[in-house]
Amino acid sequence: MQSLKKRFFITGTDTGVGKTFVAVGLLAKAHKLGYSTAAIKPVAAGCELTAQGLRNDDALQLLEQCSKPLLYEQVNPMALPAPMAPHIAAAEVGLKLDVKRLSGYCWGVLLQNADLTLVEGAGGWRVPLNSQETLAHLPVLLELPIILVVGMRLGCINHALLTAEAIAQDGLKLAGWVANSIAGDMLAYDDNIATLVRLLQAPLLGQIPLLKPQSSAYARSHQCAAHLDLSCLGIN
Repeated sequence: MQSLKKRFFITGTDTGVGKTFVAVGLLAKAHKLGYSTAAIKPVAAGCELTAQGLRNDDALQLLEQCSKPLLYEQVNPMALPAPMAPHIAAAEVGLKLDVKRLSGYCWGVLLQNADLTLVEGAGGWRVPLNSQETLAHLPVLLELPIILVVGMRLGCINHALLTAEAIAQDGLKLAGWVANSIAGDMLAYDDNIATLVRLLQAPLLGQIPLLKPQSSAYARSHQCAAHLDLSCLGIN
């Protein structure tokens, strides 16, 4: 099988829209197609102290879907205890975030040369890292195309279009977007999808319905994968 070396940055229209859920679905889909996978969530705020150190559930889910042999510390090098904006959570423990350092961590995973490597952001596109930089500076520095997770709820059209506009202003390509149902029965769902398809200048990679709880995150990721089409990304 031909080596792909596809690399994307995963962002969302807001926090809590399912970035990790979609990311693990993308990884599971690629792995099912026979491709190697790797991922990194360079900053995670909201980590639990365990016997192994600080651990973040999102990062653990990503690690579970990596076929490359990665350590937790490679997948989540900046683990912050408090569930708040990363720059504030870092300051609370005496740390300062900067994009150059984060890019170095990312290259450690990117150089694994997996067929599909995902870099997952935190929150939305303009999450601050410090007084001068936002997390958006990271994919700019890494020159990564973007996959946007749109949380399907009231207001999602505005959030999606503003995010896509900011991505374009930063000189990056929106490679695709995923509609993730997070609000149950959304009024005029089909009309919202049609509007987004018309206005977002990128292919729709899948529509994820509100899925029933599963016994494991692994099973849930494969549920998500079943609703994704990666052919527009050159993964088939």
